[in-house]
Amino acid sequence: MGTIAVTGAASGMGASIAARLTEQGHRVIGVDLRGTDVEADLGTPEGRTAAAAEVTRLADGRLDGFVPFAGISGGAGRPASLLVSVNYFGAIGLLEGLRPALAAAGQSSVVLASSNSMTTQPGWSPELAAACLAGDEDAARTLADELPDDGGVLTYPATKAAIAYYTRTRAADHIADGIRLNAIAPGFIDTPMTRAGRKDPRIAAGIEAFLASVPAARAGRPEEVAELVLFLLSDKSGYCVGTLMYCDGGLDAKVRGLDWPKVLTPRP
Repeated sequence: MGTIAVTGAASGMGASIAARLTEQGHRVIGVDLRGTDVEADLGTPEGRTAAAAEVTRLADGRLDGFVPFAGISGGAGRPASLLVSVNYFGAIGLLEGLRPALAAAGQSSVVLASSNSMTTQPGWSPELAAACLAGDEDAARTLADELPDDGGVLTYPATKAAIAYYTRTRAADHIADGIRLNAIAPGFIDTPMTRAGRKDPRIAAGIEAFLASVPAARAGRPEEVAELVLFLLSDKSGYCVGTLMYCDGGLDAKVRGLDWPKVLTPRP
């Protein structure tokens, strides 16, 4: 059994993940705005620094796993720049702050939260994703607030694409320290965040249309995502490094099925 930190642990997918880990006998260090072991605002550099220090202290300097699942959606009157700071920098900034503790375990695992919106939702900005990946939070926040979207609707998939890019481009570097880096791309999961979106008149119609297009004909359940996270944290997935796994009821396959011949074409 190990010590695993989970952000967004107070509700939704994070809470389901934390509960399943606890059931398995792991020690879970929950991180959220309130109601968890570590209360921190991961939307600010200061909050991330404080959270990294407190998680490291509670873990006695050794962390076996990290699941940064704290995140917010577009809409609800939020500035788009807040999504950049919470969804991307809140995850990656804290990961980098916890890297010494993860390396100290010898063999550890990190499961990041991407989203199938990066492949199923058109119109998001590659430039914004690139600014996130470059680590320039101020530039990324400025770009997000300049986008012609409504409350971060197009910012959300850009931040999640940046998470996927980070996983794919930094996994080799992390595994050199014994840290396995992988990501999950959930589709529409029934959580308090998505329920709030379905009530927001600015985005509700789009969400319902999106949900209706899912081949599995239903929303996903948080516990389904939790089981996939547990697999990626465990030794059973020991050879999985830099993977991006979809958990979206088949929507990415439906939308991008014809792209696979390109993927399967041998490199020159």
